[in-house]
Amino acid sequence: MHMHADGEDFTVAAEIFRLLADPTRVALLHALTHDDELSVTALAESVDKRQASVSQHLAKLRMGRLVTTRKQGTTVLYRLANAHVGRLVVDALSQADHLGPGVPAHHRQPDGVDPPG
Repeated sequence: MHMHADGEDFTVAAEIFRLLADPTRVALLHALTHDDELSVTALAESVDKRQASVSQHLAKLRMGRLVTTRKQGTTVLYRLANAHVGRLVVDALSQADHLGPGVPAHHRQPDGVDPPG
């Protein structure tokens, strides 16, 4: 699928990559690919970081429109802004898997036998 992109699109895409240039932010987004919505407390536990630090990262991700929020009582729940964000994170992690030795885990057969080639 090809889409038309212009200079502004490239600028926005570069800003998205800049936001993703932090391992904690990638880990937060990855956690949200597995759970529909999570609180700051649950996200902090998931990435093993302090809540204050996680809140700052989430604020940046929210400003970058990569996550959205919903209040449930006094709790703020975070979710991915759309499926593209999740796909971007999964694809980046899959690409990272290719940079290591051997057959990437996401290419291995369920029986543990590596595919040929």
